[in-house]
Amino acid sequence: MITKTDLAIPPSSINDKEFLYGVAAKKLGKDLSEITAVVPEKRSIDARGKFPLFILSCSVFINESPSKSDHIIKYLPVSGDKKTIVVGFGPAGMYASLRLIELGIKPVVLERGKDVRSRRRDLRQIQQFDTVNPDSNYCFGEGGAGTYSDGKLYTRATKRGDTRKILSIMVQHGADPDIMIDSHPHVGSNKLPRIVQKIRETVIKNLGEVHFNSKVTDLLIKNGKIEGVIVNDNEEFIADAVIIATGHSARDMFYLYQKHNVMLEPKSYAMGVRIEHPQELINNIQYHTEHKDPNLPAASYNLACNFEGRGVYSFCMCPGGIIVPAATAPGEIVVNGMSLSQRDSPFANAGFVVAVDEKDWAKYENMYPFSALELQKDVERIAFELANKSQKAPAQRLTDFMHDRVSESLPPTSYIPGLTSAPLHEFLPGFIVKGLKRGVNVFNKYMKGYYSEEAQIVAIESRTSSPIRVLRNKESFMNVSVEGLFPAGEGAGYAGGIVSAALDGENCAGAVAQYLSK
Repeated sequence: MITKTDLAIPPSSINDKEFLYGVAAKKLGKDLSEITAVVPEKRSIDARGKFPLFILSCSVFINESPSKSDHIIKYLPVSGDKKTIVVGFGPAGMYASLRLIELGIKPVVLERGKDVRSRRRDLRQIQQFDTVNPDSNYCFGEGGAGTYSDGKLYTRATKRGDTRKILSIMVQHGADPDIMIDSHPHVGSNKLPRIVQKIRETVIKNLGEVHFNSKVTDLLIKNGKIEGVIVNDNEEFIADAVIIATGHSARDMFYLYQKHNVMLEPKSYAMGVRIEHPQELINNIQYHTEHKDPNLPAASYNLACNFEGRGVYSFCMCPGGIIVPAATAPGEIVVNGMSLSQRDSPFANAGFVVAVDEKDWAKYENMYPFSALELQKDVERIAFELANKSQKAPAQRLTDFMHDRVSESLPPTSYIPGLTSAPLHEFLPGFIVKGLKRGVNVFNKYMKGYYSEEAQIVAIESRTSSPIRVLRNKESFMNVSVEGLFPAGEGAGYAGGIVSAALDGENCAGAVAQYLSK
């Protein structure tokens, strides 16, 4: 017999199998000898009470043994003559490629950046020498932005497809199986490169192609139908369909779309700052103790409120993480967050952002459909000026920001290029300043101590999602302007994170298969 139940386990006993079986037996009114297996299917933390507890949603096996389940997808070499170009090898592009192979279609991947290992040298250049390579950085290159910016796998996009399949494919390529049961699964930037490399190996092993340093510079469109692309201004790639999965920061692609009259529209996104606290402070607030059990992970938070009809919320929270420079071109400051798998940095950071909509980019209306993008670019350029034209990000103590004063000193930071004190209350757009201040007051009610002299804000967190949507048919996933063109993932305006982008990539691959079967 198999019984589903939830078990509350103290952190000190979470790895004690005998204790777990004993709790299950007691809750179900069974003798301990009858419990043959307890299989956790979901794991979360309940820290609402005086003492935090792990909550395990389990299948308890009584007098029978669990059968081994095999979630491995057996990819087979593609044998047909159908070929699809996949532009970009981030989450959407990787999962589109794998799905195409499942469907017997050859993927030809064109990635503007470098392979995952070679990218590291360019990340060092921006971290230590203020040098931004516009084709190889924290956003561009094998694995996309997710590879070196954390690998958080939580999503609310459960209606878009099989999220367990997305996680299972990661496990198949080397991720910790715990991501299948954690309520907020996380891989870590130290482990993702190897996983990404293994996915590439799967694509190549099954007769797909992966080309690095291959920037798409033009589209080959004839009579309203795409026939292929031009790479690096001189090399043609021809295919039956094209999936473009270039991420939300590939601005050159937006202008290329416009050149070919591909229909675009500005879309809402969010902008703000990274807020950084000592991780110990967040632990103390969330776990109600100054002595965290070593089995508890670094504490996280997820906060949101509404101010004057717009959302203010935390985003991409990185417990035990670091802030990284995510600029994709010289002359701009962009920050993001990441964590290694152990989440053992002494700092906690999160995006702290305010919703941006059409009234905020109204002054750029004459630049339609790039109105929202131009607002984003302007704020990033101003941040660069405030940073004395370096990657030393402008920052301010939270207490100083709230009182409209320049910080005479800044707390320690995880941000390797360093920080420079700046009056963020003056430079940020007024609606963002108002929203952030409102957010601080509300969030401090939820987390007493969030408003702290030890906290600081770092600008600018501007790449939360794409400021442009590439219009496509809801049913066919095909662009409404060009036959055979399938815009996918975050850069197309249809995803917001690793899992949702991966799901969108899979969906686009499935749509390509239907298109090619006609």
